[in-house]
Amino acid sequence: MVKSKKRVIMLADCQSFYASVEKAAHPQYKNKPLVVSGDPARRSGIILAACPLAKKYGVTTAERLGDALRKCPDLVVMRPRMSEYIRVSLQITEIYQSFTDLVEPYSIDEQHLDVTGSIRLFGCPDEIARRIQQQVLYQTGVYVRVGISDCKVLSKIACDIFAKKIPGGIFTLDRDKLPETLWPKPVSEMFMVGSRITRHFYKMGIHTIGDLAQTPLPRLTKRWGVNGEVLWRIANGIDSSPVTPRSQLQPQKGVGHQMTLPRDYTSWEEIRIVLLELCELVGRRCREKGLMGSVVSVGCQGADFDHPTGFSRQMKITDPTNITDEIFDAACLLFRRHWNGLPVRKIGVSLSDLCQDSLVQLTLFDNRERKRELERATDSLKRRFGETAILRASSLDDAGQAQDRALRIGGHYK
Repeated sequence: MVKSKKRVIMLADCQSFYASVEKAAHPQYKNKPLVVSGDPARRSGIILAACPLAKKYGVTTAERLGDALRKCPDLVVMRPRMSEYIRVSLQITEIYQSFTDLVEPYSIDEQHLDVTGSIRLFGCPDEIARRIQQQVLYQTGVYVRVGISDCKVLSKIACDIFAKKIPGGIFTLDRDKLPETLWPKPVSEMFMVGSRITRHFYKMGIHTIGDLAQTPLPRLTKRWGVNGEVLWRIANGIDSSPVTPRSQLQPQKGVGHQMTLPRDYTSWEEIRIVLLELCELVGRRCREKGLMGSVVSVGCQGADFDHPTGFSRQMKITDPTNITDEIFDAACLLFRRHWNGLPVRKIGVSLSDLCQDSLVQLTLFDNRERKRELERATDSLKRRFGETAILRASSLDDAGQAQDRALRIGGHYK
């Protein structure tokens, strides 16, 4: 019987990605503490990335810019450039693909690589990791840390818990040595374990990753269902999922958009404007992909995350659609039915239960096809002349976000 080849999986993570890209583009700041902030013009902006020098002053990701400046008055603050970060991320992907064709993006700055078949070409896993580091640093100025193991979840843990904290930035997490390497680590450091679930673990007497790995599985599933099993499997390094190139091209289950608002919205008139803009974005993406949906979902949240407010509800509509007005009518019905009148800071709309828009349901006594052709015409104008080439009048109101959103990618400035 032929013994199967042991998989070699890597997780490559770009250190302080946004900040590293800015430092590479502005060498005059090489030896200065630098951050990328969501809105440098406002001291209340949020830190999106902090370089290692800034972190030495105690600056952390997601803290307010004003707090960071109090810790480090000489901080260099850069406005985010999302289009540039996407370009560099794609460039780094091409470098990874020169070592293996099995590259799966995990986020804009993290990617899984299966280098099992590349060892005979490029050397041992450590050598491949070092060559990847050198190539990425030389071509982009970005430093990459690499976790190595035999599955995706352990390679991510190897990177997050070990590689990021040692000189050289490369660590191999051997499955046979989990009891002495991984299991003594605090359970709070494990992938997918946040502060809330850490408190629950402590109450159960689970303080280390090893405690979790050795907890009887039925005890965890009884309390958390399938999520309990997922956490147990992570602690034990059980993950058979393959590295899947182009995984982002898999058929979509839904199309959605959400907005974090610049202030609390308290009136239906203001919220209605944002709902319409969101429905237009959802409808446009569906039309571009040739999709329609039968289930409309709406959700909102307040600004106080310690005392959460809001809701998330969905409803099935009679006929599949990608027409903005039809999505909007359902969204308004859902929102008004479930909103309790409390201030809203984040709103989201999505369309799911998708099908191809070639399967058009003909209905009597309406003008759906005329609406669809009109929206396709406006979509074409926006593609050609920009997002603000044609706007609804309501978006010019103070509550409207369409003009500001056109300047952003993923919520951040291009």
